[in-house]
Amino acid sequence: MTAITSRAVPVLPGVLSAAEVRATGAGIAAMQHPSGAIPWFTGGHIDPWDHVEAAMGLAVAGFVDEAERAYRWSAATQRPDGSWPIKINADETVADDGTDANFISYLAVGVWHQWLVTGDDRFLAELWPIVRAAVDKVCGMRTTDGMIAWAEDARGNRFDEALVSGSASVHHSLTAALALAEAVGERRPDWVELRARIADDLGRHPERFADRRRWSMDWYYPVLGGAITGEAARARLSGRWEEFVVPGLGIRCVADRPWVTGAETCELAICLAGLGDRDGAERLLADMQHLREADGNYWTGLVFSDGLRWPEELSSWTAAAMLLAADAITVATAGHRVHRPAR
Repeated sequence: MTAITSRAVPVLPGVLSAAEVRATGAGIAAMQHPSGAIPWFTGGHIDPWDHVEAAMGLAVAGFVDEAERAYRWSAATQRPDGSWPIKINADETVADDGTDANFISYLAVGVWHQWLVTGDDRFLAELWPIVRAAVDKVCGMRTTDGMIAWAEDARGNRFDEALVSGSASVHHSLTAALALAEAVGERRPDWVELRARIADDLGRHPERFADRRRWSMDWYYPVLGGAITGEAARARLSGRWEEFVVPGLGIRCVADRPWVTGAETCELAICLAGLGDRDGAERLLADMQHLREADGNYWTGLVFSDGLRWPEELSSWTAAAMLLAADAITVATAGHRVHRPAR
């Protein structure tokens, strides 16, 4: 388990060194199962979205072989309909065999990221059918009014409700899937149409989504997923900035709770970097470093009213989000492009 030190990694003087980046990557790699699966934390469960984000973090830190093993695990465990279970136990048995639309589509972002970092066309050819099947499954999960249902149960009964953050994530995944389709020479006008529909709904019809406005993800995710851009994105972020951002600590996960979380803070930093606000993005990344342990791992969050870590877990996906934010700010690897897609 050794990072490829010849690859560039993100460095932010005074915030994050190359050695610290590689230590964080090594921490994620240490959690990885022999099968390639990456759990939330050592001994924790696995879900298909956070598994992919953790793989992306590995690649940023130079652990490209470990990242590739993670994607091969996804390929090996994909169900015949193109999906993965919502939750998998630590022993890799199924805990929840339902389907979450944004969980399964996110593989497209990870595969695009890995291909950008490595330039490995063999890898792309191998994983493309897996991505295509996953995205096609999501396209089949439209609600009665044409939006994306957030989930369905094991019997295929659909929860006929769309979520802002989940739909924004699917928008991001469709952008990635379309970039991969172009690379392999396929045309998918149905994906283009669905992506445009999601962007229109997120930008102009917020009333069509379930009301989860107290969650910070619903605030910034349409920007992170590329559905809302430019001045509209800046206006969206500034509109609730003081509600969510706690200077010196990061951002609240939920508006009405004294709880800051590292991954959400880093995702907001990615949004700012994409909008050209490097200083603001770097400030957020610096603010969340209080969650870092000496070995390079990261706590998920802090209840700042009483100074307690909560939940008490060093999460692979928080570490990965930090690495992805650092890369978005420094553009050290070609993988940063997954968060700056052209529309």
